[in-house]
Amino acid sequence: MDRTFEELVAEGAAVPTDGWDFSWFAGRATEERPEWGYARSAGERLARARAALDLQTGGGEVLDFALRQAAPARPTLLAATEGWPPNVARATALLAPHGAVVVAAPDTAPLPFADASFDLVLSRHPVTPVWPEIARVLRPGGTYFAQHVGPASAFELVEHFLGPQPEAVRGGRDPEREREGAEAAGLEVEELRTARLRMEFYDIAAVVHFLRKVIWMVPGFTVEAYEERLRTLHEEVTAGGPFVAHSTRHLFVARKPAPETIA
Repeated sequence: MDRTFEELVAEGAAVPTDGWDFSWFAGRATEERPEWGYARSAGERLARARAALDLQTGGGEVLDFALRQAAPARPTLLAATEGWPPNVARATALLAPHGAVVVAAPDTAPLPFADASFDLVLSRHPVTPVWPEIARVLRPGGTYFAQHVGPASAFELVEHFLGPQPEAVRGGRDPEREREGAEAAGLEVEELRTARLRMEFYDIAAVVHFLRKVIWMVPGFTVEAYEERLRTLHEEVTAGGPFVAHSTRHLFVARKPAPETIA
C-alpha cells in the first residue's frame, strides 16, 4: 500500500540530522560519486603524512573511512575541526580510537593551531575555505587536499522551493575564483578537477530529510513553511518517477611552496 504524503513527510522530519552519515537514504535517494574517489585518495595521503588536519570534519565519518584506508599507517599528529556542537561530540567519539583530537572551531574563524603545524590539510565540502588560514597552518611543501561543493549544486531542488535564483547566487563557489583565492594566499594549485553528478530522490521523505540535513540549500526550511511546494513535488514523484537534480563538485589540490635552497 502506498504511503501518504503526511506519513512520508513525518518520517523525513523525524530522522536525526547530526553527522554526515547518509546511509538512511539507501533506496530513497542516490547521488553519483566523482571519479577521483576523495576518501580513498585522502587515505593514501594520510598514510604518508606526519601531521594532518581535517577541516570541518562533520561527524568525522569521512576522516574515519580515510584513516581505515590508511591503516596501519597514520599521522603522528592528527587533528580535526568542527563548528556544530552535536557533530563535535560525534566526531570525538568516532575519531578518538585513531588518536585524533577534535577541536570545536567556527567554520570561518582563525584556526587554533600554530603556524606551519601540518604537512597535510584535508577538507570535504567546507562551507568556505579560509585560504590565508589554510596557508598559515601548512608547513612549507605541505598540501591542501579537498573536495569542494561547486556552483549551483542541486539547484533544480533549490529552485523548486525558492524559485529562480540570481546569477550571483548560482555562480557562488566558482572553482576558478577559489583558485584565485588560494593563489592570493601564497598556495600553488596543482590540480583542479570538476564534476557534475546526477542525483535522484525517490520519495518526499528523502527530500525533507535532505533539506533538514543540508541546511544551506533552502535556508530556514521547515515542513510547515514549504508544505505546498512539498506536496507538489510529492505528486510529481508519485506520478512520474524520481525527482532529478545535479550536484557539482571539484577536487582541489594545492601546495605551499617550500623555500628555495641555495646550492
